[in-house]
Amino acid sequence: MNKLHQLIATTLCGATLLAGATQAQAADQQRELRVYNWADYMLPAVPKDFQKNSGIQLTWDVFDTNESLEAKLLTGNSGYDLVVPTNTFLDTQIKAGVFQKLDKSKLPNWQHLDPGLLELMTANDPGNQYAVPYMYGTVLIGFNPAKVKAVLGEDAPVDSWDLIFKEENISKLKQCGVAMLDSPGDILPIALHYLGLDPNSAKPEDYTKAGELMLKIRPYVAYFHSAKYMTDIANGDICVAIGYSGSFYQFANRAKEAGNGVVVDWRLPKEGAPLWYDSFAIPKSAKNVAEAHEFLNNLLEPKVVAPISDFLGYPNPNRDAMPLVGTEIRDNPNLTPTAEAQKTLYVLQPLPQKIERVRTRTWSKIKTGS
Repeated sequence: MNKLHQLIATTLCGATLLAGATQAQAADQQRELRVYNWADYMLPAVPKDFQKNSGIQLTWDVFDTNESLEAKLLTGNSGYDLVVPTNTFLDTQIKAGVFQKLDKSKLPNWQHLDPGLLELMTANDPGNQYAVPYMYGTVLIGFNPAKVKAVLGEDAPVDSWDLIFKEENISKLKQCGVAMLDSPGDILPIALHYLGLDPNSAKPEDYTKAGELMLKIRPYVAYFHSAKYMTDIANGDICVAIGYSGSFYQFANRAKEAGNGVVVDWRLPKEGAPLWYDSFAIPKSAKNVAEAHEFLNNLLEPKVVAPISDFLGYPNPNRDAMPLVGTEIRDNPNLTPTAEAQKTLYVLQPLPQKIERVRTRTWSKIKTGS
């Protein structure tokens, strides 16, 4: 502004032209974008290259739980232009009115997204109006092939939830260790679906049935924990776990690197499984909406997002990017579901508070075994 005042002291015409140029330059210098993402959930080169190529000053902060993000969003002024909620939280936050709709005229690369996955994602974002999907995965069965074979033989049903929910199988697997996520929002929908019920059921009686199924197999489950199973299966301390697809991929590689002789494999059960996904969304309070769209369109570029999948070990919903992703992820149907397998997947939704309390009580009974 001081320079502008000096220019005004010169001739009026020259001042006008130079002031305009100075203002334009200042506007360019002020372009910025503030992003709030999960920790270690981006290939570092991507924001670095975007900032270099666009001239947009990027502030990149991280969080470690959906609850941390939600607390900021619900204040009505998060201070960020882009955030990355998981699908069930996205659903609740859209209903709370914390996001603004995408301007798809500014997202020409939207065309690269997989229509089948977009359709699944409408369960949380009707019409795909608010969120640009980023990475996705499933909750499935991870196992140690040698140990499962030793207990159940060559024909062990590792590609079916029967491996877990049939007492004749899990009772034998107890000797080598079975673990599950400590997550009623993941495990109980699987039990409901296995029983032929709605995984997003709002009927209390359905949770009674799911609880009865879980209590039958409870004596054979070593523990419920959402992180411990990863290192335990990589170390050979357990032989079967229900967990996140990407975690089995990552810890299978850890086992290889450790050279401990442990092999970790995983299967997407033929009956179907929950699909989760994380998305970028623009808070209503965002100050740099044009820059947010610019970043999102860049992220939708196949050559940009493909290396992120390689780095993170998760597939992405960009149909034209997946051919560029490494074969270990791209060609593994248990990490990247086929079009046919996608038909068996289901997306979880937030439950009414009354039913959430029922689910929580049911889970407490299951964990205590009572």
